[in-house]
Amino acid sequence: MPDDLVLHPDYELCADAARIDAGRVHALLAEHAYWAAGRPREVQDAAIAGSRSYAVHHRATGALVAYARAVTDGATFAWLADVVVDPAHRGNGLGRAVVAGALADLEAIGLKRILLKASDDGRRLYERAGFTPVPEPDTWLELRASTPATSSA
Repeated sequence: MPDDLVLHPDYELCADAARIDAGRVHALLAEHAYWAAGRPREVQDAAIAGSRSYAVHHRATGALVAYARAVTDGATFAWLADVVVDPAHRGNGLGRAVVAGALADLEAIGLKRILLKASDDGRRLYERAGFTPVPEPDTWLELRASTPATSSA
């Protein structure tokens, strides 16, 4: 985490995959993230398994209270996704902390580009972290699945 960002002492940032509570991540996303509404647990588990995960845990309880993941090739590119903070813990800088921790970890790899899709609510957080609009957005394309994913296959 960057030196200028101080995490509240009641919390700790963690990038240890073994400490990611996949059930808790799924619950946070299902209940508090419109973009993950309806995402099956097995799909979320596969997403976690294929990503670098970052969490903030509440020290007193050990509960995972904030989460983000990065999908990356580990060399040139990453996509920051599924950034979520438990509403009961919002206002403590946890969104900023989990994003800063993820970016610090990814910076150490030397990636050329990190992308994300930001909601209006989250845009300011990401701009403060250094994100800017994609140059030449009209050159970017996407291919969407014709039906929603229902399994990890």
